Amino acid sequence: MAQGRGGIRGARIGSGPMGESERGDLAPRTAASFWCGNGHRTQISFAIEAVVPQAWDCRSCGLPAGPDPDNVPAAQGSAPFRTHMGYVRQRRSQEDGEILLNEALARLRGTI
Repeated sequence: MAQGRGGIRGARIGSGPMGESERGDLAPRTAASFWCGNGHRTQISFAIEAVVPQAWDCRSCGLPAGPDPDNVPAAQGSAPFRTHMGYVRQRRSQEDGEILLNEALARLRGTI
């Protein structure tokens, strides 16, 4: 019984012991640490010539994190949950809604 196995079983392109040497050396890097309001520390590597940002999203909780553990950025306020009807009411007044409803009912009844 033939088993459909290829010649490179269990390997991916770029993996294995020779993967890094074939890709070349990494650019010189510097590590920057960011702390969020929950006390999580996120360490990110940047190229030396890159500008390190003042804020980064925490990998653990998603809150904004800053480079100073004693002065962390405040979380942005999120908009409250709004239903579909809430968004409709934001775009249309009550009178506009009643006009549209009457037009739709007239079409259904066949009077238009």
